[in-house]
Amino acid sequence: MTNLLVIIMTCAFVNNVVLSQFLGICSFLGVSNSIKTSASLGGAVIFVMTIASAVASILYDFLLAPLGLDYLKTIVFILVIAALVQMVEMFLKKTSPGLYKALGIYLPLITTNCAVLGVALNNVTDGYNFIECVVSGFGTALGYTIAIVVLAGIREQIADNDIPKALQGAPIVLFCACLMGMAFFGFGSIG
Repeated sequence: MTNLLVIIMTCAFVNNVVLSQFLGICSFLGVSNSIKTSASLGGAVIFVMTIASAVASILYDFLLAPLGLDYLKTIVFILVIAALVQMVEMFLKKTSPGLYKALGIYLPLITTNCAVLGVALNNVTDGYNFIECVVSGFGTALGYTIAIVVLAGIREQIADNDIPKALQGAPIVLFCACLMGMAFFGFGSIG
C-alpha cells in the first residue's frame, strides 16, 4: 500500500507530466483559461489515462509480450487511447453540450496527447504490474489536473492586472508555467 501511495505522489508532484516531463503542453496552455474548463478536461484526462493504463497493461502482459509483438505497443496503445477518447467525447456531447463546446478541439487532442501515451509506454517499460500501472496512470493524470487547474486559477487572477504589453498573452502564461515548474521541482527534495 505504501508503494502505491509513493507512486501516486511521485507521478503527481515529483515527476509531474507537464511541469517536469513537458508532455501534454498543448492542452495545458490552450485550455487553462478558466478553472471550470480546466477541471473538466482534467477529469477527462484522469478517466482516459487511468483506463488506458489498465488496458495497456493487460494487452501488453497477456497479448503483446507473450506473442513477441511488443514492438506494436505504440500503435496498440494509440488505438486504445483513441477509443477511450471517443467514448468520453460522445458522453460529453450527449450530457453536457456546453462543456463539450468549451473544450473544443482539446478534447479530441487527448488522443494525441503525448502524456497519455507516454504514461502507458513508461508503465510497461518500467515493469509495473497491473495495479501499479493503474495507480501510475491515475497519479499522473491527477498531477496533470492539478497543474492545469492551478495555472487556470493564476490566469484568472492575472487577467485584469496591468501587465506590460511585451508580456501579455503567451509570454506571461509561459512565465507562470515556469514558476510552477520550479515550485513542483521542490517536491523532489521531500523524502
